[in-house]
Amino acid sequence: MQAYLFLILLLTISLIAKNQSLFIASSVLVTLKAIGLDARWFEFMQKNGINWGVTVITIAVLIPIATGSIGFKELGAALKSPYAWIALAAGILVALIAKNGIILLAEDPHITPALVLGTVLAVALFKGIPVGPLVGAGIAYYAMKLFSAFH
Repeated sequence: MQAYLFLILLLTISLIAKNQSLFIASSVLVTLKAIGLDARWFEFMQKNGINWGVTVITIAVLIPIATGSIGFKELGAALKSPYAWIALAAGILVALIAKNGIILLAEDPHITPALVLGTVLAVALFKGIPVGPLVGAGIAYYAMKLFSAFH
Protein backbone atom coordinates (compact mmCIF):
# COMPACT_ATOMS: atom_id res chain seq x y z
CA MET A 1 0.00 0.00 0.00
CA GLN A 2 2.89 2.38 0.77
CA ALA A 3 4.20 1.96 -2.79
CA TYR A 4 0.82 2.97 -4.23
CA LEU A 5 0.62 6.02 -1.96
CA PHE A 6 4.13 7.11 -2.87
CA LEU A 7 3.48 6.67 -6.61
CA ILE A 8 0.17 8.51 -6.38
CA LEU A 9 1.92 11.33 -4.51
CA LEU A 10 4.48 11.51 -7.32
CA LEU A 11 1.66 11.44 -9.87
CA THR A 12 -0.04 14.35 -8.09
CA ILE A 13 3.21 16.32 -7.86
CA SER A 14 3.86 15.66 -11.55
CA LEU A 15 0.46 17.11 -12.43
CA ILE A 16 1.00 20.19 -10.26
CA ALA A 17 4.53 20.67 -11.60
CA LYS A 18 3.45 19.86 -15.18
CA ASN A 19 6.26 17.31 -15.39
CA GLN A 20 5.26 15.02 -18.25
CA SER A 21 8.14 12.58 -17.78
CA LEU A 22 7.38 12.00 -14.11
CA PHE A 23 3.66 11.73 -14.90
CA ILE A 24 4.22 9.07 -17.56
CA ALA A 25 6.70 7.14 -15.39
CA SER A 26 4.43 7.17 -12.33
CA SER A 27 1.39 6.25 -14.42
CA VAL A 28 3.16 3.31 -16.04
CA LEU A 29 4.38 2.01 -12.68
CA VAL A 30 0.97 2.36 -11.00
CA THR A 31 -0.68 0.63 -13.96
CA LEU A 32 1.82 -2.26 -14.03
CA LYS A 33 1.43 -2.67 -10.28
CA ALA A 34 -2.38 -2.52 -10.46
CA ILE A 35 -2.64 -5.19 -13.16
CA GLY A 36 -0.13 -7.45 -11.42
CA LEU A 37 2.77 -7.17 -13.85
CA ASP A 38 5.10 -5.51 -11.35
CA ALA A 39 6.82 -8.73 -10.28
CA ARG A 40 7.55 -9.58 -13.88
CA TRP A 41 8.59 -6.19 -15.25
CA PHE A 42 10.02 -4.04 -12.46
CA GLU A 43 13.30 -5.89 -12.08
CA PHE A 44 13.77 -6.03 -15.85
CA MET A 45 13.02 -2.32 -16.24
CA GLN A 46 15.24 -1.37 -13.30
CA LYS A 47 18.11 -3.38 -14.75
CA ASN A 48 17.78 -2.02 -18.30
CA GLY A 49 15.92 1.29 -18.02
CA ILE A 50 18.91 3.59 -17.62
CA ASN A 51 20.57 2.12 -20.70
CA TRP A 52 17.33 2.50 -22.68
CA GLY A 53 17.03 6.11 -21.56
CA VAL A 54 20.62 6.93 -22.46
CA THR A 55 20.08 5.30 -25.86
CA VAL A 56 16.92 7.32 -26.54
CA ILE A 57 18.65 10.57 -25.50
CA THR A 58 21.64 9.72 -27.69
CA ILE A 59 19.34 9.10 -30.66
CA ALA A 60 17.65 12.48 -30.07
CA VAL A 61 21.02 14.25 -29.92
CA LEU A 62 22.22 12.55 -33.13
CA ILE A 63 19.08 13.39 -35.17
CA PRO A 64 20.58 16.63 -36.60
CA ILE A 65 23.50 14.56 -37.90
CA ALA A 66 21.14 11.98 -39.41
CA THR A 67 19.03 14.69 -41.09
CA GLY A 68 22.11 16.37 -42.49
CA SER A 69 21.58 19.68 -40.71
CA ILE A 70 24.88 19.13 -38.86
CA GLY A 71 27.84 17.77 -40.80
CA PHE A 72 31.62 18.00 -40.84
CA LYS A 73 31.47 21.53 -42.24
CA GLU A 74 29.32 22.75 -39.33
CA LEU A 75 31.49 20.91 -36.82
CA GLY A 76 34.65 22.46 -38.23
CA ALA A 77 33.10 25.93 -38.22
CA ALA A 78 31.83 25.51 -34.67
CA LEU A 79 35.22 24.42 -33.35
CA LYS A 80 36.66 27.79 -34.41
CA SER A 81 34.63 29.40 -31.64
CA PRO A 82 35.90 29.51 -28.06
CA TYR A 83 32.31 28.86 -26.94
CA ALA A 84 32.34 25.57 -28.84
CA TRP A 85 35.44 24.49 -26.91
CA ILE A 86 33.70 25.43 -23.66
CA ALA A 87 30.67 23.38 -24.77
CA LEU A 88 32.94 20.48 -25.71
CA ALA A 89 34.59 20.54 -22.27
CA ALA A 90 31.17 20.83 -20.58
CA GLY A 91 29.90 17.82 -22.54
CA ILE A 92 32.91 15.77 -21.48
CA LEU A 93 32.53 16.89 -17.85
CA VAL A 94 28.81 16.07 -17.71
CA ALA A 95 29.38 12.62 -19.23
CA LEU A 96 32.07 11.88 -16.63
CA ILE A 97 29.86 13.16 -13.81
CA ALA A 98 26.96 10.99 -15.04
CA LYS A 99 29.27 7.95 -15.17
CA ASN A 100 29.86 8.30 -11.45
CA GLY A 101 26.13 8.80 -10.98
CA ILE A 102 25.60 5.28 -12.29
CA ILE A 103 28.19 4.03 -9.79
CA LEU A 104 26.43 5.82 -6.92
CA LEU A 105 22.97 4.55 -7.89
CA ALA A 106 24.32 1.00 -8.13
CA GLU A 107 26.19 1.14 -4.82
CA ASP A 108 23.65 3.23 -2.84
CA PRO A 109 20.19 2.74 -4.38
CA HIS A 110 18.61 4.22 -1.22
CA ILE A 111 19.77 7.64 -2.49
CA THR A 112 17.29 7.48 -5.40
CA PRO A 113 14.25 8.84 -3.50
CA ALA A 114 16.20 11.92 -2.44
CA LEU A 115 17.31 12.50 -6.05
CA VAL A 116 13.74 12.11 -7.29
CA LEU A 117 12.46 14.48 -4.60
CA GLY A 118 15.13 17.03 -5.42
CA THR A 119 14.28 16.86 -9.12
CA VAL A 120 10.55 17.15 -8.45
CA LEU A 121 11.07 20.13 -6.12
CA ALA A 122 13.30 21.89 -8.64
CA VAL A 123 10.74 21.41 -11.40
CA ALA A 124 7.77 22.36 -9.23
CA LEU A 125 9.26 25.32 -7.40
CA PHE A 126 11.94 26.72 -9.69
CA LYS A 127 10.72 25.75 -13.19
CA GLY A 128 13.75 23.45 -13.54
CA ILE A 129 14.17 20.82 -16.22
CA PRO A 130 14.29 17.15 -15.14
CA VAL A 131 17.48 16.03 -16.87
CA GLY A 132 17.43 12.72 -15.10
CA PRO A 133 18.96 11.17 -12.05
CA LEU A 134 22.38 10.36 -13.51
CA VAL A 135 23.79 13.86 -13.49
CA GLY A 136 22.24 14.55 -10.09
CA ALA A 137 23.67 11.30 -8.76
CA GLY A 138 27.05 12.15 -10.25
CA ILE A 139 27.05 15.55 -8.58
CA ALA A 140 25.95 13.89 -5.33
CA TYR A 141 28.78 11.34 -5.76
CA TYR A 142 31.41 14.08 -5.95
CA ALA A 143 29.79 16.10 -3.15
CA MET A 144 29.77 12.99 -0.92
CA LYS A 145 33.45 12.36 -1.69
CA LEU A 146 34.24 15.96 -0.81
CA PHE A 147 32.13 15.75 2.36
CA SER A 148 33.80 12.51 3.49
CA ALA A 149 37.24 13.99 2.84
CA PHE A 150 36.53 16.66 5.48
CA HIS A 151 34.99 14.28 8.04
